[in-house]
Amino acid sequence: MPYAIQVHEQGAPEVMQWEEVPEVQPGPGEARLRQTKVGLNYIDVYQRSGGYKLALPAGIGMEGVGVVDAIGDGVEDVKVGDRVGYVMGPPGSYAEQRTYPAERLIPLPDDISDIQAAGMLLKGLTVSYLIHRTYKVQAGDTVLFHAAAGGVGMIACQWLKQKGATVIGTIGSDEKAEVAKAHGCDHPIIYSRENFSEQVMEITNGEGVPVVYDGVGAAVHEGSLACLGRFGTYVNFGAASGHIPPVPGSALAAKALYFSRPGLAPHTATRDLTLEIANNLFGAVQEGVKIEINQTYELRNAVEAHKALEGRQTTGSTVFSV
Repeated sequence: MPYAIQVHEQGAPEVMQWEEVPEVQPGPGEARLRQTKVGLNYIDVYQRSGGYKLALPAGIGMEGVGVVDAIGDGVEDVKVGDRVGYVMGPPGSYAEQRTYPAERLIPLPDDISDIQAAGMLLKGLTVSYLIHRTYKVQAGDTVLFHAAAGGVGMIACQWLKQKGATVIGTIGSDEKAEVAKAHGCDHPIIYSRENFSEQVMEITNGEGVPVVYDGVGAAVHEGSLACLGRFGTYVNFGAASGHIPPVPGSALAAKALYFSRPGLAPHTATRDLTLEIANNLFGAVQEGVKIEINQTYELRNAVEAHKALEGRQTTGSTVFSV
């Protein structure tokens, strides 16, 4: 019998239990995966803690990598033995075995390892749509990316530099400032002791930036609006510090700002959409973007990993071995 992390009530990390679960069989259009690696993401915290309501008991997790070991009726997109990854879809990646819609699985290139894929798919696909669809970054742009030393931020900083942008990033400590700088952040700002919006305006000679990418939320949203230039775009894609309040039109009017609240789900709603942003990501990695796997845990030790993530003790990506 396979094992999985199960949540019988939502709350602190200790609600996660490593339990034996029934073996699953793929239904029509599904593939069954023998999972090898699982990525840790902040959305997992929301699922576990109650930020997102689940029908209990439930599994959690939105990103995994493994090998197809069975397929259901009508499956044409993958075959037994294929090495694949996935993001989003129904929660439940914290498991040794699971089924998943076959058309949503992402074939992995031979030069992308399992641990790389598990550390980059959700984060990297997020960066992919942010910089290619939400706001199309051009060479010469100066952008602000919050949490520049986090898993998403470290991929973003490298990729933005690869595209010829100048990167301003916020971080929480001198140590993380060095991490961000080593990964392409030109101007790391320690938000705990510096007013980042004032710093951004100084760096840009009072012009402001054309785009702010904000996965932090409540703690930075006012400052984010303040450091945008005319016709700038405020992109709020996460809420690590809490959800932002409603943004009134009057806050956007003076500089004709744009506000966007994108998410990964619409960008992976079809196979074609998923493969488009995935191929962009694989290309960026093959051209030099490094995926930093700075924390690894056995999946059975998910409690410890969640405590580290919530305690801001992590940089880069965290990956579970199954």
